[in-house]
Amino acid sequence: MSKRTRARAVLTTLTALTTLTTAACSSNNTHETDEAPPAPRTRPTTSHHPTPEPAQPPAADGTDANACTDGDCEITVTKPVTLHFPGPGGSGRATLSMTEIGPNKIEYEVRSGDNRSRGAATGRGQGCLTYLREHGSGNSCGTLDNIRPSPRPHTVVIQATTSTDGTTLLHIVSP
Repeated sequence: MSKRTRARAVLTTLTALTTLTTAACSSNNTHETDEAPPAPRTRPTTSHHPTPEPAQPPAADGTDANACTDGDCEITVTKPVTLHFPGPGGSGRATLSMTEIGPNKIEYEVRSGDNRSRGAATGRGQGCLTYLREHGSGNSCGTLDNIRPSPRPHTVVIQATTSTDGTTLLHIVSP
């Protein structure tokens, strides 16, 4: 069979199917006035409410702020708190002060030696990463997931992520 013949056969078949579908879907049906109208077809309704955020995974160390004293923890923070842990490269103690925690909002300050760093984020799924090094620190805030950050040589990594329920998932990772 040639390509042209095959194309005509396909076109003829499609035309026949279109005609049958149109005839089957036409609304020439009538009903008597005392007859109840046909029941409307229903589709699943779409909610106009925002999709709820998936539940935040439980923190490995729960809400125990004391789990952070060794510089390696994953906790859920529900209210302002101050944490103390080893600074980078044996530079003494570092202090993390979570100053504001609320639905989709966090603010904190970190001090390590002469270094200070602040982080703040608002919005669903937002958060901050702070890198503490012996001779400096840095912040990066924006959209984050709840995955534990990787350890980095001579660096303490702090990650805080917002949630809609007013808690913060906090990771502190030391080398």
